[in-house]
Amino acid sequence: MRLFLNPDRRSYVRQLSSEFGVSPSLVREKLQELQLAGLLSSEREGRQVLYRADASHALFPELQSMVRKALGMDHILESIVERLGDLDGVYLLDDYAEGKDTGLIDLLLVGNINQGNLVDLMAKTESHIGRKIRTMTVAPEDFADMQEYLRDRPRLLLWQRQT
Repeated sequence: MRLFLNPDRRSYVRQLSSEFGVSPSLVREKLQELQLAGLLSSEREGRQVLYRADASHALFPELQSMVRKALGMDHILESIVERLGDLDGVYLLDDYAEGKDTGLIDLLLVGNINQGNLVDLMAKTESHIGRKIRTMTVAPEDFADMQEYLRDRPRLLLWQRQT
C-alpha cells in the first residue's frame, strides 16, 4: 500500500522491515516478486536498493485506486469535493502521503471552505472509514505563502480543480 499510494516515494528493505515488524529477508522476497511482475522498479543508492511503484505499468492506476479505496481516500475525496463548495485542491500530508496507514489522515484543503459543513462532513466520514481525519484549510490567495511551512512535509495532491 505504501508504495502504490504515492509512487514518488522510495523505500528500502530495512526501512520497510522495521516499519512493519517483519524480517528483512521476507520484505526483500516480496519486493523482488513485485519487481519481477513489473509492478516495482528499483535503483541502487550506495549500498541500499530503493524500491518504488512503477507508474508506467498498465495495472498501476487500478492498484493505486484499490489502495485509495482500502484507505478510504476515495470516500473522503468524493465527500469533500461534492459538499465543500469552492475548493481548489486537496492534499494528503505526512504519514499517509508517504503511504503509512497510521489511522490519522492529515488533509490540506485549499479553497474558501464553510467550516460548519467541514466539521459535520469529517465526523461522518471518520465514522464511515474508521480513521481520524485532521484538516487544515487555507484560502487560495494564502496557499503560496504556505510553501515554506510545507516544504519539508510529505505531500501528495489528491484532487485539483480543473480550469
